[in-house]
Amino acid sequence: MKRTTLSLIAAGAALAAVTSVAAVAAPEEGPAATGKAAQQPVERTSLLCPAPSSSELAETTYTAYTPKTEVSSDSGTAALVPAARSLAGKDDKKGDKDDKDDKGGKGGEEEKSFLAVKKQGTPVTAEENGSGAPALIGLAEGSLAPGWSAQQTTHFTAGVGRGLHGAACSAPDTDFWFPGASTAEDRSDYLHLTNPDDAAAVVDIELYGKDGALDSEVGEGIQVPPRSSVPVLLSTLTGKPQTNLTVHVTARSGRVAAAVQALDQKVGGDWLTPSAEPAASVVLPGIPKDATAVRLVAFAPGSADADLKVSLAGPNGALSPAGNETLHLKSGMTTAVDLADVTRGEPGSLVLTPTGDSGNTPVVAAVRVIRGKGADQESAFIPAARPVGDRATVTGNGAKGTYLSLTAPGKAAKVRVTASAGTGGGTAATKTYSVGAGRTLAADVPLPDSLKGTYALTVETVSGGPVHASRTLTLSGAAADGIPMFTVQNLTDDRGTVTVPAARPEMGVLLD
Repeated sequence: MKRTTLSLIAAGAALAAVTSVAAVAAPEEGPAATGKAAQQPVERTSLLCPAPSSSELAETTYTAYTPKTEVSSDSGTAALVPAARSLAGKDDKKGDKDDKDDKGGKGGEEEKSFLAVKKQGTPVTAEENGSGAPALIGLAEGSLAPGWSAQQTTHFTAGVGRGLHGAACSAPDTDFWFPGASTAEDRSDYLHLTNPDDAAAVVDIELYGKDGALDSEVGEGIQVPPRSSVPVLLSTLTGKPQTNLTVHVTARSGRVAAAVQALDQKVGGDWLTPSAEPAASVVLPGIPKDATAVRLVAFAPGSADADLKVSLAGPNGALSPAGNETLHLKSGMTTAVDLADVTRGEPGSLVLTPTGDSGNTPVVAAVRVIRGKGADQESAFIPAARPVGDRATVTGNGAKGTYLSLTAPGKAAKVRVTASAGTGGGTAATKTYSVGAGRTLAADVPLPDSLKGTYALTVETVSGGPVHASRTLTLSGAAADGIPMFTVQNLTDDRGTVTVPAARPEMGVLLD
């Protein structure tokens, strides 16, 4: 038999064998079988929490949670560990010995797990008092990664910024917008930059006031050392005080998490988290019904001006604030509008949409909300929110003082809300809500049966149009000293799944 014939027979046998293995190995269901992309649970996710306070009076509670999924397993890991602090150019020393018990990253003694989730469906909590509470770096893998969420809530009764400060721990990124910051004389705003990686990150900070960009060479090339957190006082980046600022943070190398802690001498303070990415229409959900003052701060980052219709989506529909029905934003200039007590005793959400004669110019926005009067005032921030998506989770909810706001700016929607078991015990509870088109629903939050401790809320879009949501925590009584303390966090997709593209065996590669 000729060598050519033998070669063809061998090639045919090999091709048949490969084809057979491919047929056996091909999944009966999923992207390869259907030819369509599919959503699969994520296998790894990161979270970063900023250092909560420099006050010795601060009391901080941390909570973390992974919701239950259809395929439940406890084989994964999810832990938060302390980050090093970089203050005045001095870095905390870190060991370089791997800690096999630490599931959150590498490090020595200081990086042992601070807060670790052990199983799906059960939240965990930890407390840290005083100014030593650290920034945290977290990593979740395996079955505990999909939907892993964490929250820090800090209470302090005196000093600049006294009140209730809350922030959902966030994933690292490279681009952030913060409308609503300030360098006014009665404000001390700190931008916290946290780097989760083993290499340094380099960050640029741009400031935009009412007249445009502010000159600030100091904000260029800020170094954030590996696995550390750096606070930057915004007033040190510019000479002239600005009441309303938009801050733009970009990482030219590496990635960071970013958040602004706004501390006010008169009206308390809170965390200002990033606005949703620039978009033509934005939603700012969950302004409390008893808000005594609301300030809208907006910015058009592109080269074109924006003309927006301003409406308040309330329980009974949408209306426009008298005298502020529209808003004109000049490109590159921060615009602020005081809307007073725009909610007038009913909870609502601000919705900004392009006017009929304007283009789809992308914008970012946030509101500062004040509750109380006189010396007993407290403030919080609500940035533009991304939609809930398939599922969003927020932790650290108590049996009292927890409020959930749901807004459907376009089509009506149906939403399922699940309250998890408590950190100390209890049984999960679920309730379904219908949210009318163009309306905001103040949901009656379900409570876990026999609740002990705090719990997590998971919001899922069942049907209908996009839903935007926020959660408000309030503190009253002796602990608040007569001040209506509160903090608001938006709920956005918890990144529990990722799109997996379709793939199938291609025999053509064997014939080249």
